[in-house]
Amino acid sequence: MSLKKKLIVLNTTIMLGLGSAFAIPSVKAESITDIQSQRTGIQSDISEAEQVIQQLKKEQSKMNAQIAQIESAMKENDQKIKDTKQEIKDTEKDIESLKKEIKALEERIAKREEVLKERALSFQESGGDVEYLEVVLGSKSFGEFVNRVGAVATIVEADQQILSEQEADKADLEKKQATVEKKLQSLKDMELELKGMQSQIEDQKAETVNMKAKIEKKESETEALKQSLENKDAGLEAQIASIRENIKKEEERKASEKADLDRAAEEVNSSNASSEGSSSSSSEESSSSSKGEASAKSSSKAESSSNSSKNSSAAKPAASKTEASSKPSSANTGSAITAGYKYIGNSTYKFGGGRTASDIANGLFDCSGFVAWAYKQAGVNLPASTDALKGAGRQISSSQKQPGDLVFFNTYKTDGHVGIYVGGGKFIGSQSSTGVAIANMDSGYWASKFNGRVVRVN
Repeated sequence: MSLKKKLIVLNTTIMLGLGSAFAIPSVKAESITDIQSQRTGIQSDISEAEQVIQQLKKEQSKMNAQIAQIESAMKENDQKIKDTKQEIKDTEKDIESLKKEIKALEERIAKREEVLKERALSFQESGGDVEYLEVVLGSKSFGEFVNRVGAVATIVEADQQILSEQEADKADLEKKQATVEKKLQSLKDMELELKGMQSQIEDQKAETVNMKAKIEKKESETEALKQSLENKDAGLEAQIASIRENIKKEEERKASEKADLDRAAEEVNSSNASSEGSSSSSSEESSSSSKGEASAKSSSKAESSSNSSKNSSAAKPAASKTEASSKPSSANTGSAITAGYKYIGNSTYKFGGGRTASDIANGLFDCSGFVAWAYKQAGVNLPASTDALKGAGRQISSSQKQPGDLVFFNTYKTDGHVGIYVGGGKFIGSQSSTGVAIANMDSGYWASKFNGRVVRVN
């Protein structure tokens, strides 16, 4: 092969090497851009997952606080049940004592009735005035007459005393029987209400625990998703690092090859310079010219590729997220509703609470006590029992309910719970598990207990 041909082959190899050296990093740089774009999307997803996790943690903390309140309410209710059972035992002792007294009264009444029946001269049954007169007139002497008059008077007085005692004992018997029946009924009602309230608390605890479990599951799933995204992001980061390392090695290899080719060219030119001076010079000029043109073309190609990549990136619209949030305008629910807001999260359910200044000052209410107190703040006097509140106004259809209306729920008994509707499917009331709180009556526990009774206060 002639020297000229060798130089052409050598220069062609150099140009190809230079073109490859510039083209490969450009392609790999575009790959890095694509991967970095993927990482940006993944990191955005990771950020959203972290926000979801934080929100779930807040909800979980709220659930824990609610469960603690429920357990506290259950503990207090248990104590109230124990106290009531003890009171029932004490009352049963009183009842046994009353029963003994009643039995003694009945025996005394029965004996008196026998005495009265055995009276030979009972004016209540057969006109006693005549019989007594016959006794007096049947005397044989004045002394006997006097004695008989005295005896008759004594008998009459004794009979009247017996009759008076008989009537008094009968009245006492009826009174004690009424007292016993009333106390027994009161205790039975209290025991029923306490057991029903305890059942209600247990239902709400079960619902809250179930909700907490769902939150924990969702948090676990979100944590797993976040971990998966982080692993993917780390993989892409490693991929970018690997590409950059390959680019660096490729550039170093091409630079080394170029240096070797340059040295080889110089050696060939040097060894043949004397024998082919002019020809070599001409060839060298040609080679140099070709090399310059190849370098210029390669540089132009790289610049074009870079501009294309930039234009492509610029053409992509920036990702943006918009969040539309709307808050419903708060309806004017009246001072009966707003009065209770200060007790939300700062009160405790108390059976029979809300009827004394001390209870109100300490935020101790039961459901009907709270409703009566709240409306009193609005200048309306209402009774403090669920049964009486049913008649505190006119009943309307559930579909017509408005803020301020009373809503009733079947808990331990029909209409066992009452609250004040605030709008949006929610009501405010004193719940056994939370104290004064706003609760949802369109879903969950209270939706299943709402019986459709709505009373509009007159």
